[in-house]
Amino acid sequence: MNPKQLLSDDDAVSPVIGVILMVAITVILAAVIATFVLGLGDQVSNTAPQASFSFDYDASLSQDWDNGEDSGSVDGDGTLNITHDGGDSIEAGNLYIRGSQDDGAWGNDITDRDGDIQYDTKSEINAGRTLSVNVANSDTVRVVYEDPNGGSTATIGRWEGPEA
Repeated sequence: MNPKQLLSDDDAVSPVIGVILMVAITVILAAVIATFVLGLGDQVSNTAPQASFSFDYDASLSQDWDNGEDSGSVDGDGTLNITHDGGDSIEAGNLYIRGSQDDGAWGNDITDRDGDIQYDTKSEINAGRTLSVNVANSDTVRVVYEDPNGGSTATIGRWEGPEA
């Protein structure tokens, strides 16, 4: 075989590889454009925050906040302290307590012993923040995140009473 002929030979695989790369780039570009045109890109970014909550149930203390005093346990009622242990900070207006006697928005409807709202809707709920709600020992309480843009909800914490 003549070595000079090898060096001057222009036949190679590069045109085939070039065509494959152009087709692959076209397919990827079409997929990205279709994702945003069909609105699937918005759904990807609207995910629930990642946060962990702990629950501390005290059956010996039922809070009669309307009278500004603590009453003993009545009919299995007690107090559940819900604490944000870690993870993403969440705006209080997007967190809801479901399944307790104090159902409502974390930042709106639940009051402390003085009748004052514990958090307003713009409060940032981050690690260490606690909310106290009245519960029965047979309740199942969920901390629910509701997307501010509407449409989706996610349960990010759950407690079941001892008799649930």
